[in-house]
Amino acid sequence: MSIDFRSKPSAESTASAPAGTETPCSEKPGSGKPGSGKPGSEKPVKKDSFAEVALRLGGASADEAKRTGVLDTADDEVESLFAPRYQTVNSPVHRAVWEKQNDTALFASDPLHPSPTVSLVVDQSLTIVRKHRNEGTLFGVDGKITSRVLAELGSVGYWGLLVDRQYGGSGATMREFADMITRMATIDPTVAGLASVHGCIGAVDPVRSFGNEEQKTRFLPKLADGRTLSAFALTEPGAGSDLTALRTTAVLDGDEYVVNGEKLFITNAIPGRTIGLVCKIEGEPSALIVDLPRETDESFSIREYQIYALQRAHNNGLVFRDFRVPKENRLEPNHGDGLTIAYHGLNLGRVSLCANAAGAMRWMLAEMLPWAAYRETYGLPIERRELVRRRVGRLAGMIVACDALSAWCSGLLDQGYRGEMECIIAKIFGSEMQKEAAIELFMKTHGGRSFLQGHLFGDNVHDFLAPCIYEGEGEMLGMAFFKSMVKHHGKEFFEPIGQTLHELGVKSPNPLNPTHVWALRHPMAKYAHWSLGQWLRPAHWTHDRLADSDLQGHVEFARRYLSASGKEVSATMRKYQLKLADRQCRMSALSLDIQSAVVMLVTSLYAGRSEDATTRAAGDTICRELRRKMEGGRATDDEFRRATQLGATISKQGWSALEGVQAGKILMPYKEDSAA
Repeated sequence: MSIDFRSKPSAESTASAPAGTETPCSEKPGSGKPGSGKPGSEKPVKKDSFAEVALRLGGASADEAKRTGVLDTADDEVESLFAPRYQTVNSPVHRAVWEKQNDTALFASDPLHPSPTVSLVVDQSLTIVRKHRNEGTLFGVDGKITSRVLAELGSVGYWGLLVDRQYGGSGATMREFADMITRMATIDPTVAGLASVHGCIGAVDPVRSFGNEEQKTRFLPKLADGRTLSAFALTEPGAGSDLTALRTTAVLDGDEYVVNGEKLFITNAIPGRTIGLVCKIEGEPSALIVDLPRETDESFSIREYQIYALQRAHNNGLVFRDFRVPKENRLEPNHGDGLTIAYHGLNLGRVSLCANAAGAMRWMLAEMLPWAAYRETYGLPIERRELVRRRVGRLAGMIVACDALSAWCSGLLDQGYRGEMECIIAKIFGSEMQKEAAIELFMKTHGGRSFLQGHLFGDNVHDFLAPCIYEGEGEMLGMAFFKSMVKHHGKEFFEPIGQTLHELGVKSPNPLNPTHVWALRHPMAKYAHWSLGQWLRPAHWTHDRLADSDLQGHVEFARRYLSASGKEVSATMRKYQLKLADRQCRMSALSLDIQSAVVMLVTSLYAGRSEDATTRAAGDTICRELRRKMEGGRATDDEFRRATQLGATISKQGWSALEGVQAGKILMPYKEDSAA
């Protein structure tokens, strides 16, 4: 993969998920609205992006540079939707790395105060799903969520949470929506995920963010009440990681577009649903809102396949052969092309994935506790074994960190931030923690029973693992995070040097050559001034002191690390220069450490403000683990002691975070007094 210092996920990071996982964000205030509205009707004259410049100077092919430029242009258009103060360069993480003056409060989340309207919808929705789960009527004979359940949820407003009230929805903020996702995931993660597919990455958000008034009036009411559920059709059989390889086309014929092509791995895509379809119109990526017919025919068919993940939802391929769509269903080109629409909303889905993980891991922990009390080895319940107690403590820490990240990121979106770097962190951390929790903590504690039909792990293992690739595979997203972080710095300091070298006809300067020295005097002096300032100017963070001294220590460590990381990142760019594109491992490692520092800061602030002592201890546990990994150390006896004490406390006294989470029956009980 070639390096492109852009402030969006790389192509590899955006389309590797088999779920139609590109996630448009919201337009309205209080739900991730771009701060400055939509771009104007006239597109600016396109200049070479920094990605294209870097690729060209690095010797990439013209085709690769052109393809990267297409993606970079889409990202720039997304960035332009946001007021300058909310763009990536002014986001909390970007500023923490590159600026010396920072506000600690930007990494803290405010308490949730849901509106009565949203609370009613959420409570009724939870009641419906819990009732069907307990009665065994949640799934049909095909193993999918039944149409009855979907309809009942629609009747109480579940599908319209992110739709404005004027179009029949509840107008929920992203903070309210993320909290709902977590609560619903403790009952059924698939139902929670379908809300995200429909509201975040389906047709809802493209219409409300890019549609005209007629399109909003026509589509949003039926999407809000569940008369039609939605999907986003972007991925193709040959266009996964490389979105510029899209081959689906739409040609205008009179008052209709004629669509030909195939889409793959599209969640929620069955006849009768509404999709956002990305295709090429006159060679440009564009988006159509399509009401799929209720019956397949020669012009529209479904490609079915067996897929282990998402087995309780519909995930299909879509095949179009001279399929006709009214021309008024096209989202206006001057509001962004198809890739702009796709990139615009990735962040809502990433926050939802983290929130879903927080709920799913609660369910895992709720299932672990009764089993650990029931299972005995050598006459002693395993809940009293140090290893099991540590597992419980670690899982609690993972939950608190995911809670903190989803609350923080959704709050940033509600304020108007693009939040790309922040939401990438939430997605990567949430999905990776869910995977580790499922395999290393949950499965190993339950042993062979984990693989029984009817067991939470056995029935859902693929769904616990698959989020690692949804919204972009984790390591690829980590490099996308790195590129977002260095894009502005690269344009400011490295691009002028590279352009000068290109004009000189050399790839590296010779300090003994007077011509090179003279030509580079201005860009090198500018970079030297910045570098000297990094060493001489002390970093200053606003004080936000916590009562818990351990958590306060994590805050201070994370702030110091973030303030020093800009020098290390710049030194890495200086060392590898145009060869940085081939140093994926180095980019990934640097990215992960910075992400971990952010998780530490956000989690310690979140836990430090909790009135619950167990929550504070859980936050301390995960922060200690993150710091140890960043420093390359070994776990100390004190770290073991704290984690196991936390696990013992939860086993004996419970935890407020598990309130209302139901555990299933123990499978294959072996004690005479056990309930079957």
